[in-house]
Amino acid sequence: MRIAETYSHLNGLEFLIVHKPALWKEIQDVIAAVDAGKCKTKVSKEKTMRGELLFSPIEMNAAFKRFLHLKKWDESRVSYWVTRSEKLIRKTLAMSAAEQKKEIEAAGEKPIFSYNQTDFVKDRVAVEVQFGKYAFVAYDLFVKHLAFYVRDQIDVGIEILPMKSLQSHMSSGVAYYEGEFYNVVRQGRGVPSVPLVILGIED
Repeated sequence: MRIAETYSHLNGLEFLIVHKPALWKEIQDVIAAVDAGKCKTKVSKEKTMRGELLFSPIEMNAAFKRFLHLKKWDESRVSYWVTRSEKLIRKTLAMSAAEQKKEIEAAGEKPIFSYNQTDFVKDRVAVEVQFGKYAFVAYDLFVKHLAFYVRDQIDVGIEILPMKSLQSHMSSGVAYYEGEFYNVVRQGRGVPSVPLVILGIED
């Protein structure tokens, strides 16, 4: 596969090129190593594409996972505690998980455990490979990457999406680069407040 489009949000790409050039090259190499043709295994059951052979999101995710794991990109989780009190949430936001729980309990509120998980993290860079529905991409961009950044776990997040030309040969409802690029630009320059690199790939 190849990178067709790249969008740098809050100088995410510039940060990678200057501070993490080896990791940026690894991402490029992984994308180039994925053979999209081998992932065209899904027989469509949808009315408009019945019987057509489509790219399988499961197969594509598996290919990316295999190549990224070979380069030691591993899953990471950020755990935290939430409650119904806005005042407590604001007070505990920057605390460790243990401190959050203690503070919420001390205030007489019930702490609720939660976490954010990212599939691939290495040397403070997070990667999400997204061939899922639109809502999953929004969650990645506006919640996952931001949560890891706020907790000082990463410096930049990378989101890998299919271009519309690739997405049109997948099941309906899969997010695509052009649409999500529009959504980010529409929010304004500073939102989300985390450096990102959004990559549009095609076969």
